[in-house]
Amino acid sequence: MELLFVCLGNICRSPAAEAIMKKKLADLWPQCTGVVVDSAGIGSWHEGQLPDSRMRRHGAARGYDVSSIARQVKAEDFARFDYIFGMDHENMAALRRLARNEGERAKVMCAADFMTRHPQYDTVPDPYYGGDEGFELALDLIEDACDGIIGRLFTVR
Repeated sequence: MELLFVCLGNICRSPAAEAIMKKKLADLWPQCTGVVVDSAGIGSWHEGQLPDSRMRRHGAARGYDVSSIARQVKAEDFARFDYIFGMDHENMAALRRLARNEGERAKVMCAADFMTRHPQYDTVPDPYYGGDEGFELALDLIEDACDGIIGRLFTVR
């Protein structure tokens, strides 16, 4: 199984989601060794860069290695990945436009739809232009979404 997390620039939310999902799978589901987790951005502005230093710092404080290198989402990602999770409504709309057919569009899901502990949020807000509290909120929401995704995709029923 291959999972892709997507945000606007691939320097805050999606690399955090990649790091959180990788850690949760390693810690809670070590038998899921074949799962690939990656992240990408809608835009190319930050390609080749490390995630925002604030997200790396806040993630590290929670035990996450938020260090993937930014890249832009590509058409091939729709063929490669089983699930593509957008972080907000704009990301979702852009991903649906990039998808070439209904099968590819069916892979696109909103990460927030998997949250159970934060029903007042229907997206993971972009913390880039805010302060520390925005990064902490984003991490709280992403942790919730990752727990929900794991519960839906990996829990044996």
